[in-house]
Amino acid sequence: MTKMNLLEAVNSALDTAMEVDNRVICLGEDIGQFGGVFRATSRLQEKYGKQRCFNTPITEQGIVGFSIGLAAQGSVPIAEIQFADYIFPAFDQIVNEAAKFRYRSGDQFDCGGLTIRAPYGGGISGGLYHSQSPEAYFCHTPGLKVVIPSTAYQAKGLLLSAIRDPDPVIFFEPKAIYRAEIGDVPTEDYEIPLGVAEIISEGTDITILGWGAQMRQINRAVAIAKKDGISCEVIDLRSLLPWDIETVTNSVNKTGRLIVTHEAPRTGGFSGEIAATIQENCFLALESPIMRVTGLDTPFPLIFEKEYLPDYTKVYEAIKKSVSF
Repeated sequence: MTKMNLLEAVNSALDTAMEVDNRVICLGEDIGQFGGVFRATSRLQEKYGKQRCFNTPITEQGIVGFSIGLAAQGSVPIAEIQFADYIFPAFDQIVNEAAKFRYRSGDQFDCGGLTIRAPYGGGISGGLYHSQSPEAYFCHTPGLKVVIPSTAYQAKGLLLSAIRDPDPVIFFEPKAIYRAEIGDVPTEDYEIPLGVAEIISEGTDITILGWGAQMRQINRAVAIAKKDGISCEVIDLRSLLPWDIETVTNSVNKTGRLIVTHEAPRTGGFSGEIAATIQENCFLALESPIMRVTGLDTPFPLIFEKEYLPDYTKVYEAIKKSVSF
């Protein structure tokens, strides 16, 4: 074990994957000698050469399209989109090509070795073009997997699983906690299974569910609620597509209450899918309406970022409202 922040854990996962499999290739804007805007690929070009870690032109559609071709011919490409906000020019390539490649050929060919990494979310005063949380767009697309870590330990284990998964994976990294989230991370190779949520703490009164940087807000809110005598069960979803319905269902059947929180806007956010599914599965167990604590239905603001983001105070207020319903 060694102490790493989340960004270092991502770098360690990439290094590990490239070391054990010479088919693994990293590509993206300024990721070579420069190491990318956040330095996630630092030292990889120096270690593995320019043919396995290289810069691309500034064209997200080209990055993903070229990566699909690499994956289709047997390589294992890891494409970096500099900010998740800029993934949209590649939306057609991801949704209409990568996600459907296996299905449209009757499993005769695929691009399952493809992983697309992207820093996402707010918290860095990035304004409307560097702060969005676009996970729900891709969760609507069969053929993809969507993964979001919240700790350094998760970041390495989940990224290694994503790289080796037989389906294309969108791997969103919460950039607000790139250097703020520090934990013990094994130096050796390990994987965390996709599609499996983690129960962070057990409780009896209410279930709180989130992912990514929002887990820090949840933990702060739960610590305050504990002083009020409220027992919270905290679940980190980790994978959104597929998501761990069984773990969340079992928890809500026990507690009778659920709060889901994410940074993305409320309308069409993935919390709505979770709320609908849990209502179907746990209707007779519910003691209060399922609540959502989310970003606002506006473009992401710059000077009003604090008001926009669902912080621990908003989560705490939702906890109090739910248990007193």
